[in-house]
Amino acid sequence: MKTIAVLPARMASSRFPDKPLVKISGLEMIEHVRRRVEMSSSVDEVVVATCDEIIKQRVESFGGKAVMTSDVHRGCIDRVAEAALYVEGDIVIVVQGDEPLILPAMLDDLVKPMLNDSSIYCTNLVTKIVDEEEFQSPNAPKVVVDKNWDLLYASREPIPSRKKYPNEDYLKLKQLGVIAFRNDFLQTFAALAPTPLEIIESVDMNRAVEHGYKVRMVLTEGIMIGVDVPGDVSRVESVFKTDLLLSKYLS
Repeated sequence: MKTIAVLPARMASSRFPDKPLVKISGLEMIEHVRRRVEMSSSVDEVVVATCDEIIKQRVESFGGKAVMTSDVHRGCIDRVAEAALYVEGDIVIVVQGDEPLILPAMLDDLVKPMLNDSSIYCTNLVTKIVDEEEFQSPNAPKVVVDKNWDLLYASREPIPSRKKYPNEDYLKLKQLGVIAFRNDFLQTFAALAPTPLEIIESVDMNRAVEHGYKVRMVLTEGIMIGVDVPGDVSRVESVFKTDLLLSKYLS
């Protein structure tokens, strides 16, 4: 069984134009992500999916693989689904191109449920929320799960409610943008019509739930700082000062 990781990246970010090629600690961000994903023992091939020729050229200049996709996709998963048509793979991992702190072990944890259980066709990393500000922030998609850790709902609002037990130390979870699909389900998912709750919450995985599909959530202890705005670059560089992987792929 072959597992590929596809990194969607485009230059036209409204909040941070050209960010895939911004340099962080001397190396373009998309290249940080690509090299770190390559370090996962569960990943057989890494591909950057982009609609920008300049990104493709830069990735290839480092010896990486990139494929050109349409520039009219409604979201990153649709871009990944197109790329997965050109690259052979049974399991497709989506890793956002703006996650330069991704850890290889996270990807190992992500695909493990699918390798152990053929009935699982989609998994999504989640992490615990320990900061109240993050719990209240609409920028952090919160999720609730059932007893099997399958997704029940994802929201930009704080869920579950704290109204009845405001001081209860219950499990609060945040979705991370690292998702694995069996390739056939990825193509099915991309062909599904967007759903009301997906649109309201701006969370792709609600589309699967509303159409009756299960998404297995996988808890990780890793910390990720996505680069959404220029100010996030300095935050990532601060973490890089103690990062154990950086020297391994920069040498």
